[in-house]
Amino acid sequence: MPREQGRKVVASNKRARHDYTILDTYEAGLVLSGTEVKSLRAGRASLADAFAQPRGDELYLYGLHIAEYAQGTWTNHEPRRTRKLLLHRAELNKILGKLDQSGLTLVPLQLYFSDGWAKVEIGLAKGKKSYDKRQDLAKRDADREIARALGRRAKGMR
Repeated sequence: MPREQGRKVVASNKRARHDYTILDTYEAGLVLSGTEVKSLRAGRASLADAFAQPRGDELYLYGLHIAEYAQGTWTNHEPRRTRKLLLHRAELNKILGKLDQSGLTLVPLQLYFSDGWAKVEIGLAKGKKSYDKRQDLAKRDADREIARALGRRAKGMR
């Protein structure tokens, strides 16, 4: 059976980009059981409350919800169990060093399959204040108005 190619997104955390300023992103593997992989392939996952934290000298993902596999039997997995993240040691040390700074956290941005392997994109993030969020919304609205005006002008309308 040929291995699948490319990137297939399973779940995405749009709220993270709204609530946090993403400083850096990393791709990490996940330690999963068989029924978790089958459930992910069916697209049944949620990153809504998920976050990553160090435990010892390793990183773990908490709060990731992968629904139980429908055809699973007594071997089915626990939906919100803690999952270990797989990273290269140098990358892990770099992340752990940055996490020591105050105000930084790790949030999962996307859960996807890359060439058949389950991966999670985690972002090193700093929380936004409410006025930062308002500024972002105002900037996005202004950019949208500019694009509309340019579009109308290009079409010959006023």
